Amino acid sequence: MTSSPTVSDTSYDGMTVIVGAGLAGLTTALDLNRPCLLVTATDLGADCASDWAQGGLAAAVGPEDHPELHSQDTLRAGVGLCNPQAVRRIVSAGPAVVDHLLALGARLDQDTNGALRLGLEGAHRRHRIVHADGDGSGREMTRAVAQAVRATPTIHVMPHTRATRLHVDGNGHLSGIDLHHLDTDRHRHVATTHVVLATGGVGALFAHTTNPRGSWGSGLALALRAGAVARDLEMIQFHPTALDVGLDPMPLVSEAVRGEGAHLLDDTGARVLPDDLAPRDVVSRAVWARLTHGHRVFLDTPGSLGSSFAQHFPSITAACHAAGLDPTVDPLPVRPAAHYHMGGLIVDARCRTTVPGLWAVGEVASTGLHGANRLASNSLLEAVVTGRAAAADLRAHRRTSRRASRIPLAPHEVPLRHSDGPSPAIRTLMDHHCGVLRDDTHLRTAVEHLRDDADTDDAALVALLIAWSAKQRTESRGGHTRLDHPETSLPRHHDLTLVSALADIDNPATTRTRPSRSA
Repeated sequence: MTSSPTVSDTSYDGMTVIVGAGLAGLTTALDLNRPCLLVTATDLGADCASDWAQGGLAAAVGPEDHPELHSQDTLRAGVGLCNPQAVRRIVSAGPAVVDHLLALGARLDQDTNGALRLGLEGAHRRHRIVHADGDGSGREMTRAVAQAVRATPTIHVMPHTRATRLHVDGNGHLSGIDLHHLDTDRHRHVATTHVVLATGGVGALFAHTTNPRGSWGSGLALALRAGAVARDLEMIQFHPTALDVGLDPMPLVSEAVRGEGAHLLDDTGARVLPDDLAPRDVVSRAVWARLTHGHRVFLDTPGSLGSSFAQHFPSITAACHAAGLDPTVDPLPVRPAAHYHMGGLIVDARCRTTVPGLWAVGEVASTGLHGANRLASNSLLEAVVTGRAAAADLRAHRRTSRRASRIPLAPHEVPLRHSDGPSPAIRTLMDHHCGVLRDDTHLRTAVEHLRDDADTDDAALVALLIAWSAKQRTESRGGHTRLDHPETSLPRHHDLTLVSALADIDNPATTRTRPSRSA
């Protein structure tokens, strides 16, 4: 594809560039405490997965809780693919994260005595979910950090702008970034040796998703084309209870609704499974099984919460009313939808990717926390912890960093390897062939259809690598279920670079897998 000319822009040369303004990107910018450029395709803190998060933030702050218990629950949910050191490091920071958000002015839910109200969600053995405004947790936490960012003059915010390319020098070190301003169609190049990707997940690659339409893996594509190593791209969590009323994206019905006692029933009135708070992969498979047998599945909110539903879940109530449903009298129709990406760019404890000068935070990163199945409400926790860790490393790193060398730019139109997002055909393909239940035949079909467009279409590229990774993992584990390989084998990660993956796809006799190791 062609575009208007890319021009050099020295205004931001040498600054750290942060791509993405959800909770992870905002936290990075705020904690950096030095001039930086914050790029977002929308407006500050708007239409991002953090802003939409309902469930809350998991932290061991209750009197009968402890970070070690939180770690054990996280490791159990991750089914052998978590990095235990990363898990303990991140969950141990939970209480400090809560204090940090309170200090920034986040209005977290408290009881009449001023103690935090702690909810219960699937696979947690303690009440440890910190909420804000019932089911408005992500919105309130993002608001508090975004407000602090707006008040910080060293943070230069560039809204309605997409990153389209990362440049690396002859040694593979980051040397710059290309940006596209959507309102003016202006393309600019910024010379920098420090970029942080905070671009979120991949849910919008699927026709049924709870994610914003911009969450289709753009950061993965940028980093992979720059030579970064990614891990476990096949590991996608499908949330079992998206509101099934024909909307795109699908409104989420938080796991906290089941935490308050709502049961999953099919259209005959039968319970879908004995434990409504089982891990999300278990619940999603159970709901999917009923749907594939011609049933519908509902959350029995009238039978569990009745008239108190709106008090507990005002955002969900508003979404239901907009769809013509009243959760106090109407059971809510639900189905699984692509919700969270456990895979991502490999990062270390400082959030450094394998490309020198490139960091990744939040959902785009693979920190080792989530393994094969994210524990509910660990994502907002990870967003803040990784954002702060990257900022701390950047502060230390910049004291000894080299200068970026400006890349000469041709004065004519240049092809840009990016897309505005997945086509309807890609989204339908991924839903049908790479969804809750997978097999070799469907995954092979997806790979064959996506390969031709992957060289020039970033959305097709990310979808291809997810499908290929799913085809290569010949076992069932966590969020990845293979009908033709229902057993679980020895734990192993799937690492890939763009070059190695495309070589394997074009020569399928070659496979590259390795034993599990710490990140």
